[in-house]
Amino acid sequence: MAKRAAPRGEKRPAARPHQHGKGRCLHILRALSAYIDDELSGTICQEIRLHLGACPNCEDFVASLRHTVSLCRHTSAPILASADRARMRENILKSARTR
Repeated sequence: MAKRAAPRGEKRPAARPHQHGKGRCLHILRALSAYIDDELSGTICQEIRLHLGACPNCEDFVASLRHTVSLCRHTSAPILASADRARMRENILKSARTR
């Protein structure tokens, strides 16, 4: 499990220097879905945790992503009227044909 974000305004000690300029954040972002779903090895999870502890931007992003996933899992899909479903389907098909 990833570390929780520190309260706003509170500084967290960096476990190691933040490597944003070296593409580290992009590497982390590519693995976040698997990380949140516990699909990564312990070594990779530890690497991500270390980065999150040193990178407030990535840590905030992970917290936001976890919240979004939770909302999607616990919120039922809205019930649509037949006319609304038909209109959405037609818009999707129309969009697909123009590509």
